Amino acid sequence: MSDDHTHVQEFFTARAAGWDRRFPDDGPAYAAAVAELGLREGGRVLDAGCGTGRALPALRVAVGPSGVVLGADLTPAMLHEAARAGRDADGALLLTDVAALPLRSSSLDAVFAAGLIAHLPRPAENLREIARVVRPGGVLALFHPIGRAALAARQGRELTPDDLRAEPNLRALLSEAGWRMTSYVDEDTRFLALAVLAD
Repeated sequence: MSDDHTHVQEFFTARAAGWDRRFPDDGPAYAAAVAELGLREGGRVLDAGCGTGRALPALRVAVGPSGVVLGADLTPAMLHEAARAGRDADGALLLTDVAALPLRSSSLDAVFAAGLIAHLPRPAENLREIARVVRPGGVLALFHPIGRAALAARQGRELTPDDLRAEPNLRALLSEAGWRMTSYVDEDTRFLALAVLAD
């Protein structure tokens, strides 16, 4: 396992048990972001870096009982908390790295990724791997329940122009990985960038 992976696992393992208690009011923001994916009954969707699975119930509602919902995360403790909360009833949980997804190419309609981009060791390469498993015309949602400035303030850091999620930086990064950004919202109460996979 790379040092990047070890660091991510250590960070989230230490916080897994209390994660949902730290952010008890995020449910509506997750549901609203999922709604913007435009999923249909019977769709196939992955929550990449699903953590405790907070998006899985909304994703299940969006695709209905005939759809496929997967939650993938690198940290066993986060998946344990997802199962403990009963969210494994809404989607299959996969212990895996989004840099090497155990999924067929072009097998998904959409990928939802909350808070993931900041934890990717090689963002362009990792976004290409996510693109591999999505059909042409499929959608990617990069989401965070608070905006960049609010998150920086919460973490006690400055918001700098080289921030990966700044619109020009993210647009270029997505384009390099085969995605076309279709919308970008960065408000105090949410961050959401949507992108479509090029044909």
